Amino acid sequence: MTRLQKVGEYLRFQSSLAPRISEFATLCVARSWSQQFEWVVHVPLALKAGTSQEIIDAIREGRRPTSMSLAEAAVYDFVSELLTTKGVAQGTYDAVIGELGDQGLIDLVGVLGYFTSMCMILNVARTPPESGSDVDLLPSLPR
Repeated sequence: MTRLQKVGEYLRFQSSLAPRISEFATLCVARSWSQQFEWVVHVPLALKAGTSQEIIDAIREGRRPTSMSLAEAAVYDFVSELLTTKGVAQGTYDAVIGELGDQGLIDLVGVLGYFTSMCMILNVARTPPESGSDVDLLPSLPR
């Protein structure tokens, strides 16, 4: 886990992604895995980075947010498609390249992989969310 933490340190604090985009993508991954701990930790960080409560609520409920920026929409579609189909269509790829550039795309995939790993580990370990948070937990979604 020490080595994995080094990857996370780069992705969270040194990548080419703006914190708003990185935290937005992290919330999408946490929702995908129904990972309460990551959700509770990253909602305040996303709010601080400028993600609206309306967008967070939509992600929490498993809906595609309607009031996203072009970059957020490109990232949301990319994350959703990649995590669902294990690949992305050319148009989805092109939209992310147009918004984030080549390095941004690579860093985005890194964020998705890192937080997917973290969510899997935390789910297997049955790690509960931090207590005392006022963040609404993720509801169960139909499977």
